[in-house]
Amino acid sequence: MIINHPILGPRDAAEFTYLGDVSLLNRPDWQAIDAAEQFYEYQYLRENPAGEHRELWYHEQGDRSWLVVTRNTLTHAISKVEMASDAARARGNGK
Repeated sequence: MIINHPILGPRDAAEFTYLGDVSLLNRPDWQAIDAAEQFYEYQYLRENPAGEHRELWYHEQGDRSWLVVTRNTLTHAISKVEMASDAARARGNGK
């Protein structure tokens, strides 16, 4: 599978490490009253969809950047690749 890195261009997926669902960008507030419950859900409760899915990938054997890859989990076709920092800012999580 080839991942078209927004800065470096097309790279083999072997250079990357899959790190899970993009919802990991929405880290819970550790000071919230129900922080333990929020972190449990954050850590362990994830959807496993068939079809289009937004995922976090880490360019471990490259520039060490984090990417959000929108990929069809049935066909592995990639429809979009963006820097995770840009995706987080777009969602209002660029703290």
